[in-house]
Amino acid sequence: MRTVNIANALTVLRIALVPPFFAILVLTEGTAWRLTALALFVVAAFTDYADGRIARSRKEITTFGKIVDPIADKLLTGGALVGLSLNGELTWWATAIILAREIPITLHRLVLLRRDVVVAAEKLGKYKAALQMLAIFVYLLPVDTGIVGSALMAAAVVMTVVSGLEYLGARRRAALG
Repeated sequence: MRTVNIANALTVLRIALVPPFFAILVLTEGTAWRLTALALFVVAAFTDYADGRIARSRKEITTFGKIVDPIADKLLTGGALVGLSLNGELTWWATAIILAREIPITLHRLVLLRRDVVVAAEKLGKYKAALQMLAIFVYLLPVDTGIVGSALMAAAVVMTVVSGLEYLGARRRAALG
């Protein structure tokens, strides 16, 4: 299987978009810059959706994609959450809870992958990722989203914890046989 394909190129594009997105989010002010950060986030988030669909439809799933795709996802969402928290727009506890779930589970998946064990995302994990992206999108809007943004982020935090517990339970069941 060739490593160079459209799906993997989209994953690399997502990683490449994170630094300019983060810099614009944290270092600039004004509606035009905020819309630029939002546009970069939307494009990057779309690549997350598109790369998996393309890889599966073309049967071009690669080891590179299995390793780098989840890292790209965490760089994008983690960068957005940290940037929003640095800006004082998102409480640090929300960022901390989400990162406390995402980093160890991603590292665990990478360790398992080295043993040729692929842990596919469960439905709850996919819903969690979508809810995180939606909450971040709303927070990036250049308007005060008030209770809507807070409610979406709270739901994303809860879903993150629940999906993390589901992941740990599934791994425990797998280890017990």
